[in-house]
Amino acid sequence: MAANHTAGSAGDRAQSPVLAVISGPPGTGKTTLARALANYLGTPAIIRDEIKQGMVLTGRGEPADGYADLNLPVLAVFFEVLTSLITAGVTAVAEAAFQDKLWRPNLAPLATIADIRIVHCTAPTTVIHDRITHRADADPHRHAHDDTALITSIATNTRSPIDAFDPIRLAVPALTVNTSNGYQPDLAAIASFLTYPVARTTTR
Repeated sequence: MAANHTAGSAGDRAQSPVLAVISGPPGTGKTTLARALANYLGTPAIIRDEIKQGMVLTGRGEPADGYADLNLPVLAVFFEVLTSLITAGVTAVAEAAFQDKLWRPNLAPLATIADIRIVHCTAPTTVIHDRITHRADADPHRHAHDDTALITSIATNTRSPIDAFDPIRLAVPALTVNTSNGYQPDLAAIASFLTYPVARTTTR
């Protein structure tokens, strides 16, 4: 059961639902952090890769191309779910490795009804590479996400997932979290950033 954490009094908290966007390159610990934050706050966590895995389990998609044909349907469902939650006044955590070109145009309409806060995950390149390689071997659900080319590029030192990653550029509060060894800042501080009213400036 999620711990019962509250932040401030009802008068202190923002009236709009908070949409906590957990972003960053592959291997930066986004999904783990999103689940931890959702558990800490007692809110839903909408995980892009879990939506795709759910589609794969129902027999949708073509495995020969790493289920790439599901990417657009997954994108649509991801933001439809977020829109439904926010419209209903539900604070939620959203996680995906989308870059700015996908996040920004889909988040912009929600900014009128939600208090969007961005958490950008980061870690040293060696840590990211080790995580990606390990999860490909250890996570049975990774077959829904074609990591073959990425792992090959890491092994041959030709490309890193952080190369040319374009983070979200949206005029909303943002916080960078180092996930290399736990969380810096820690989970409580991240939760406070998400739940307390803050000035609408970018924090780095």
